[in-house]
Amino acid sequence: MTRRLSKVAAFAGVSEVTVSRVLNSSPLVAPATRDVVLTALDVFGIERPAAARSERAPLIGLVVPELQNPVFPLFAEALAGRLNKRGLIPVLCTRTADGVSEAHYIEMLLAQNIGGIIFVGSSYADAGTDQCRALTDRRTPLVLVNAADENLGAVQVSADDEHAAVAALTHLTALGHKRVGLLAGPVGHVPSARKLAGYAQFWRSRGVARERWAPLVAHAMFSMEGGATAVPGLLAQGATAVVCASDALALGAIRGARRQGRRVPDDFSVVGFDDSLFMVATDPPLTTARQPVAAMADAAVTSLIAQMNGHRVAGEPLLFETELIVRGSTAARP
Repeated sequence: MTRRLSKVAAFAGVSEVTVSRVLNSSPLVAPATRDVVLTALDVFGIERPAAARSERAPLIGLVVPELQNPVFPLFAEALAGRLNKRGLIPVLCTRTADGVSEAHYIEMLLAQNIGGIIFVGSSYADAGTDQCRALTDRRTPLVLVNAADENLGAVQVSADDEHAAVAALTHLTALGHKRVGLLAGPVGHVPSARKLAGYAQFWRSRGVARERWAPLVAHAMFSMEGGATAVPGLLAQGATAVVCASDALALGAIRGARRQGRRVPDDFSVVGFDDSLFMVATDPPLTTARQPVAAMADAAVTSLIAQMNGHRVAGEPLLFETELIVRGSTAARP
């Protein structure tokens, strides 16, 4: 314990005596110094003194499903920077290959009396019933960014998926494509369902019967191989272009089209979603819907801090329009 206290003291920039006084709830420690020491205790996983346990730590969990998809590190970086500027300490939590899950992280975060949690691309519902109940019982401030499921009543910040789908379809049909597919994520994935709603509304508004566009909808896991595997079925339905629910799916779609002897964009046009890092440098550069990551991160942090200060936040999701970035993966229908 002595070694741990010395680390806490070094981290906080105070003496070990001061750390001991804080642990013993001594009135001889200035409030500002006490707050610094309490934060250091949280960082090193040492339980706060009983008198301070009811106070929330300035640690904020950033829970993301994985780091292979470049858009998740992009959100994590944007959120971490904004939290730091508010005097809050971000703690990055992501599923790992050795089995560390959202449930494990939530249990660890709650043990530190976490100040709040921001979930990106997933939701607390993914973590399990017990963890959801614990978060609810403790009234832990939460914000969900691009939540994977409904989470009714939770504070949510999301890209406007319907708008993104309509913008992509408008672009492709202006290029002369009449058979445009939609390559969405797994069934039940809420952002994909919203893209499907926009896709359906687009064709309905143009008098296209469901029987004509429904066969052009495919679902796949969010991976390049998932995208590549889905393309032959879309080509068999006569698709000359596809709107994808992520950049990874779009890159897979390009690969799948080439396996079928199609050239992109000469024979087959592809639109992605996210505008992840390096999409400008792919072959061909990817046309994609860019999420306004900075604005969404601002909204998420503002909503979280409002909850931490005891304010109620509107239950309706905050939707942010995407921007279609046109590059070399789309072209006029021959």
